[in-house]
Amino acid sequence: FVGSEEPAPVSDISPKQVRALFSLWNNALATGDSRLVASRYATKSGAVLLPTVSDTPRTDYAGIKDYFDGFLKKEPQGEILEGNIRIGNGWAQDAG
Repeated sequence: FVGSEEPAPVSDISPKQVRALFSLWNNALATGDSRLVASRYATKSGAVLLPTVSDTPRTDYAGIKDYFDGFLKKEPQGEILEGNIRIGNGWAQDAG
């Protein structure tokens, strides 16, 4: 529509809360438990993992757990060097 603007994003989550999700994920990695790590991805609305050391996207709990069964043997830990948090209506993203 001419002259109309897109409404501002509405969300119940702050950028600080979005960034804190990284710590939950990184702490799950430190446990070495692929079930716990996979649970950070799998939700009722779906899951997506584009793995770093695999060419196969994982889109369900079983696939994500399978990936981390092997990957956790490398004892990975994440570190944020640069990030970009975006929040929209019903979604949030922290990429970097």
